[in-house]
Amino acid sequence: MKPCLLFLTCSDKAEAEKISQILLDKKLVTCIKQVLTNSSYLWKNKIEKASEVLLIMDSVENNFEKIDKELKKAHSYDTYTLVLTKIDKLNKKASNWISKELA
Repeated sequence: MKPCLLFLTCSDKAEAEKISQILLDKKLVTCIKQVLTNSSYLWKNKIEKASEVLLIMDSVENNFEKIDKELKKAHSYDTYTLVLTKIDKLNKKASNWISKELA
């Protein structure tokens, strides 16, 4: 299993909590950090701004499609952005923890 970080923004704290619970219950991630953030983005040719909650999730690369499938059912945005970042190095204890929990 190759560990990774996933990034996703949610519309608010309630949605972030709901998505976190789903992904943890299904053992698709081992940890989710929630960070309040302000976003600026292009949407339908206009610059938009929003207060959002950024989820930073610890998982494994093989779970990306399963996580995306759950988000399609649970996320409020028509177009959300789920980003996977590969991890080049991770300390042994964290690597073992992720592998054990998601096995």
